[in-house]
Amino acid sequence: MHPILFEIGPFTLRSYGALIALAFFVGYFFLYREAKKKNFYPDKILDIELIMLISGILGARALHVLVNLDYYRANLPDMFFFWKGGLAFYGGLILAILASWVFIVKNKMPRWETADFIIPYIALGQAIGRVGCFFNGCCFGKETASSFGVIFYGDSIYRHPTQLYAAFALLCIFVILRLTQKNEPFAGLVAGLYLLLYGLQRFFIDFLRGDTPRYALNLTASQLISIGILLLAAFVFISRRIREKA
Repeated sequence: MHPILFEIGPFTLRSYGALIALAFFVGYFFLYREAKKKNFYPDKILDIELIMLISGILGARALHVLVNLDYYRANLPDMFFFWKGGLAFYGGLILAILASWVFIVKNKMPRWETADFIIPYIALGQAIGRVGCFFNGCCFGKETASSFGVIFYGDSIYRHPTQLYAAFALLCIFVILRLTQKNEPFAGLVAGLYLLLYGLQRFFIDFLRGDTPRYALNLTASQLISIGILLLAAFVFISRRIREKA
């Protein structure tokens, strides 16, 4: 793996931080282009993207620290070095949704239509971010004898490249959501579908993760949250469908 892309004197460009930045700019480029094309609040899209980026990083780092609290108690300064890796996506998703929802409501934008418009590009950005995890060597999988196994930086055994599994799944989710946007029967379908598909892929891929602690029923924190996300997806589908028929 390549956790460091290059170093020039005291400056170090880490692959994880570079891919996170790339994920933001790629997502924003395509989202803004689509917003201008459809005249869907293009001036507010950048504001929402920035809000989601900042709140997403804060929430993702906060959940990662909570899940690995014993380590950070003994290494307090490391708590702030998120560019080296260590973002729990669900923490970022929850805080980003809350922060952006407040902005959407405050600016009187159509809530579910805006969520449906933005959310496919979140999946695209996640796919790129997972490649950053792969280069960084974090979020790795369990030991495997499979032909898919790789040896991560500083390790000596073959492991599942769960980061690449997730990146591929998220890219597929992006394509599915974009196709769904073209013939969406009711507002909220794309958002609900994202929650469903992301929750499913995260729940199953986490069985192969080798870097996360296990809790109830030998599940990771993300798997337990995934169950809640799947229930939320069901609620979105049912409530929005009922509202559409009313």
